[in-house]
Amino acid sequence: MVDASEDLETGLEADDRNFITALARGLEVLRCFRPAETELTNQEIAARTGLPKATISRLTYTLRRLDYLVHSERNGTYRLGPGVLALGYGVLAGMETSERARPEMRALCEGPNPHVTAAFAERHRLQAVYVGVQRSQQAVSLTMNVGARLPLFHSAIGRALLAAMTEEQHAHILDLAKRERPDDVPRYRQSLAKAVEDYATLGYTTGYGDWRPEINGIAVPVVSLNGDRIFAMNVGGPAFLVSPDELREAYSERLLAAAEALSRRASA
Repeated sequence: MVDASEDLETGLEADDRNFITALARGLEVLRCFRPAETELTNQEIAARTGLPKATISRLTYTLRRLDYLVHSERNGTYRLGPGVLALGYGVLAGMETSERARPEMRALCEGPNPHVTAAFAERHRLQAVYVGVQRSQQAVSLTMNVGARLPLFHSAIGRALLAAMTEEQHAHILDLAKRERPDDVPRYRQSLAKAVEDYATLGYTTGYGDWRPEINGIAVPVVSLNGDRIFAMNVGGPAFLVSPDELREAYSERLLAAAEALSRRASA
């Protein structure tokens, strides 16, 4: 787990007088909750953020007063409250591009392989966060949901987000990586180069077992019509049912057409 206090003290806070550390720490607390996780104690939150337990106690108290956390008097744990859900649904409702992506994702899943899954994502720090998912109804398919987080540098959809960024944005992402995961930066640079090269030569990015050996996928960037937001769309599935050859031959053109329908694609 990234030490949030180190990131705030040595990275963002030190360089920006307008940066509000207390707000950032409160958001770090909310980010501690992982998929399928219902409750956390102050001690568990402190361990994940790297912040002192006394600081966490004040933060969870404040978030509880604002309805972003709900406290259990019985066992002393916290769970996400209705305030977080209201924020999340407000963000998703405002994503006009992701709403328009729904029929495109459905169409991708109606292709020749009934086991594929399509998804739509936006970047948050060093992750690609799913804001829309269309899953196959088959018993064997990927079980990813809205809110799932994939590694930016090692997943096809993360690489598609990288491929659409400017060199200045790449420098910012690598600087963030140096603070959060310095030992991984050489691998990140290689993966970034692969993302840029694949997009330039193929028109899409690939992830054939790079993130997880059992998953294959391809992805394309989707740039909002006004050009101020970068999304990405992927299609993929279990490696033993969805091969790289099938993704290239049966889905790459479909995926490119979907991206074209949604946005002005970043120049390949």
